[in-house]
Amino acid sequence: MGHDTARIHHVGHIVENMAQAISLYERLGFVVPPPSCPAMPRREGAPPEPFGAANTHADFASSFLELATWVKEGDAGSLPADAHLVPLEAPAEVLSLLVERIGKTSVNLAACLDRFQGVHILMFSSPVIDEVAGRLAAAGVRHGGVNTVRRAAPEGAKVPVETVRYLEIDGEGPDARPGTVAEGRVGFVADLDPDVQGARRLDHPNGAVGLVEAMVCVADPELAAVRRRYETYLGRPAQQEGPAHVFDLDGATLKLVPSSRLETALPGERPSALPALVGYTVAVRDLALTRDLLRRNGIPVRETPSGDMFVPADIALGTVVVFRPAT
Repeated sequence: MGHDTARIHHVGHIVENMAQAISLYERLGFVVPPPSCPAMPRREGAPPEPFGAANTHADFASSFLELATWVKEGDAGSLPADAHLVPLEAPAEVLSLLVERIGKTSVNLAACLDRFQGVHILMFSSPVIDEVAGRLAAAGVRHGGVNTVRRAAPEGAKVPVETVRYLEIDGEGPDARPGTVAEGRVGFVADLDPDVQGARRLDHPNGAVGLVEAMVCVADPELAAVRRRYETYLGRPAQQEGPAHVFDLDGATLKLVPSSRLETALPGERPSALPALVGYTVAVRDLALTRDLLRRNGIPVRETPSGDMFVPADIALGTVVVFRPAT
């Protein structure tokens, strides 16, 4: 019997300064296009100014890395000069809904940054997202239902509009925010359209070809409960690999690591909070060439016990970035 979840769709790195983050990712060897951000006039007759959430992607064939930030009023300088501003123009009743939705996103981003700068978003890819929604509801997992958003497709795609369907899991307890669990925003997204994704820039100087692992660090006493939670989310059991619990996601993995063993898995690392998404792994064509690029760009690296190479969180704006040879 097949699973209704395959791969990791994307992780989201929430940053304080988008211009700084894009500069870092370019030094890491990723191609990152200018970010997009909604814009509105602050007063009648004034030019549109950015507000709310700005984001961009480093894209692969079936996954991507997202960079996102909260643009506070008067903080447009945190965006690169070539940021793409998207003026909000719609009938009054629709416009108010858009502004409300952007406001909620901004609140969530601000809460993430209050906790720590780093990865706060983990989304899994599904070919049958409506079935995922039904399975989760039957298992007692609260979520906001399947949402649909549309955006302009990249130049060269066969369709002018890209449709994105997703759901976010709601946390438990009276203080939980809708669409977030303890470690961040976790949910499911319908598989990327190969034609639309193929029109994006997928060739990265560091040789990265895909997102192959996300790591969640959990307080030791909570590990069993978090494992059960993800077994319910993903509809499959975890396998134990030493102290870690690992989910096989058809070419990618989710790894749950107890906090007492994080430094063994990632030498020198400490979690900023618990539970937390502490890092992600990308597969590269040639690890030696990637290492040389990072060295030339002044990026220090360490090595995991298994021989993977990683950039420490204090260099990579709060998240560990691991590079692994593609198989």
